[in-house]
Amino acid sequence: MNQKRSSTLAACSSNRPSALAACTSNRPSALAACSSNRLRPLAACSRKRRRWRRDGASTFQSDESSWASLHEDLIRLIGWRVLSSDLLDYVRFRAVCPHWRSSTVCPRGRGVLDPRFHPRRWMMLPEGHGLHPGHGKLRKCIRFFSLSTGAFVSVRLPLFSNHCILDSVDGLLLLQRDQDTAVRLLHPFTGDIVELPPLATLRTGLSPMQHRILNWSFHRTVSATSFKVSTDGVVTVMIALFNLARVACANTIDQQWKLSTWSISHLWRPMSFQGKIYMMRCPTFYSELQIFEIDLPRDEDMAGSGGLCLLPEPKLIATCPAGKLQVPYHLAECDLEILVIGRNGRHSSDVLVYRLADIILDRIAPVTSIGGKALFVEERVLSVSSRVHPTIVGDSVVLLHPKEYYLGQYHLGSRTWVPTADGCVKDNGGVPSPCSLIYHIFTCCHRATWNKGALLYQGELQPDWKVKRKWRQGA
Repeated sequence: MNQKRSSTLAACSSNRPSALAACTSNRPSALAACSSNRLRPLAACSRKRRRWRRDGASTFQSDESSWASLHEDLIRLIGWRVLSSDLLDYVRFRAVCPHWRSSTVCPRGRGVLDPRFHPRRWMMLPEGHGLHPGHGKLRKCIRFFSLSTGAFVSVRLPLFSNHCILDSVDGLLLLQRDQDTAVRLLHPFTGDIVELPPLATLRTGLSPMQHRILNWSFHRTVSATSFKVSTDGVVTVMIALFNLARVACANTIDQQWKLSTWSISHLWRPMSFQGKIYMMRCPTFYSELQIFEIDLPRDEDMAGSGGLCLLPEPKLIATCPAGKLQVPYHLAECDLEILVIGRNGRHSSDVLVYRLADIILDRIAPVTSIGGKALFVEERVLSVSSRVHPTIVGDSVVLLHPKEYYLGQYHLGSRTWVPTADGCVKDNGGVPSPCSLIYHIFTCCHRATWNKGALLYQGELQPDWKVKRKWRQGA
């Protein structure tokens, strides 16, 4: 048995080398055939891919060249259309290619002088926690947000290490430089600056008695700003000083600010609109509401070396009959219209909004729609699109509830109140932290809190400057 197994194994072993040799001899030819068969489709695929790349590149280059070869006049026309909606969209438009950039007008150097480049719907964002512009933790950067889209942009502005903000107009910032109180008008996105006289020159228009009793808080409390640019590039600025109850004017040629000879109401805040200032007067709570228009001074009004400006007195343009609107009164700009805001009664929580154009035409009826916007009402009024934040309700007024002391939204159509966010503001520090973006937007309506990096109703109602208080008192 063992002999038979041995002979079988020997025969098998003797046949194995020949079989392996045959297999090995056949393998190269099979591998070669397999490799050649596999390479044929790969080669064809590679040729197609190279052809596709050449065709794709040529198509991309032709598309790119066709866009880049647009006529300069057409590019400039498209650019102006883009600029009419938003300045930063125009900046992005110019960044598409060198040809588009060279075919359109550069905003830098024209940011203040050309009104087309004013960032009207952009507002500086108050960061909260006392992080005022120029604070070390902000690393010389300031954030701005769009009142139309809610977009944010961060801008590096080193000059805030020795400047504070007095006001904003058409997206431009009215600044005061520390130490010498020089006033400057800044375009935050282009860096263009207009130099104006120091605020200290205001004191030449005060009486000796006012010199003794009025401190600097009366000079820096700006409640409205308007300006114009003449054809020869002279910038004239007019500011309403709320605590002083006067209007002051200066231009880029004069060396001092000049006060008006007449006073303005210190009960209701004025408003700037299209280069003019509008203000209200109401002698008693039950009398008619008068609305006045203040024009910027003419060249002859600014003549003379004294500290007074011979401005024409405010012009009465509209009168709202008694009983139609109750205090408190506010003026607002919304979709290139002036709106008048008030209450339905002294003890009522209902809010009424009228168009100034309707009051002038004696068609006095409250509106129920304001184009889907929301009016944020405090010391000043901002018109904010409902797209900025999901909780902002269109056709509403955002303000402090007169009885329950929470920040609410009053819908003009349904005449109902809805809280905007958690927290009651009855006590100082009542708003929780962190808080909704709505509180940041609402703070923009209160200049004395907005420019210090604080949030309204979170801490002190009138916060003081933590730095350079001597130079910024009242701002």
